[in-house]
Amino acid sequence: MFMGRPNSNHSSRQSRRTQEARRATTLMTTQTPSMRAMEWHDAVDAIRPHVMKIETPDGFGTGFLISLTADRSLCGIATAAHVVSHANQWEEPIRIKHHESGQTIVIRNPDRLIMIDAAKDTAAILCARGDMPLSMAALHLIPEGHSLRVGNDVGWVGFPAISPESLCFFSGQTSCLVDAGHAYLVDGVAINGVSGGPAFHIRGDHVRIIGVVSAYIANRATGEALPGLCVVRDVSQFQTVVGAFKSLDEAKSKRTSSATPGKGEPGAK
Repeated sequence: MFMGRPNSNHSSRQSRRTQEARRATTLMTTQTPSMRAMEWHDAVDAIRPHVMKIETPDGFGTGFLISLTADRSLCGIATAAHVVSHANQWEEPIRIKHHESGQTIVIRNPDRLIMIDAAKDTAAILCARGDMPLSMAALHLIPEGHSLRVGNDVGWVGFPAISPESLCFFSGQTSCLVDAGHAYLVDGVAINGVSGGPAFHIRGDHVRIIGVVSAYIANRATGEALPGLCVVRDVSQFQTVVGAFKSLDEAKSKRTSSATPGKGEPGAK
């Protein structure tokens, strides 16, 4: 039986396909986190360095860093208003514990400024950084005037009362917008201690903060407590604080520049 000579073109094409398949497999197995879609565990890793536990004589809640001056001396911490409102009203001390490092500061009334928006149940604490090793890489807030559409996945973290030293992760989906767009109802759980925690959404390769955990509303329509919805307040107050910190840095920078003699001026070299 006559056997024809092997088709060299066919063999060459097959060899090329095999090499391309191997290269694709190698690329897939060596992808870095920045090359693949961010997942929830990546998002928690990105959020964790910014999270604090906020303790008052009455109880505790969660907070997170939203601003840090360029010289790292002052910080802005977001939380829920009800976490700190009593301590603020009665001028009581507040302990802030940076979760990742374990470093703690105690801030007394003369050493802090707490900006409270009671209607939205949000608050911003402005104080000295102390020894807390805070990250200069700021978290991304959702742009002013924007909101997350219904049906999107949302995650949040905090220190639940059932495990108060553990930073726990929760997730759900946005069910609707309420309060003229200043709050979300989210299909998920919020436990005492998680109030003030950051609620976030994965956007491409980074995390965006969409709000702060405010409350959990149980369904009591039948008289017994049935699963309900988590309330997440928007970040509009915090955008104002971030803007104020930027203005402060710019003002400091201008004062430094004006204090430096230029060429031809007295004192210039």
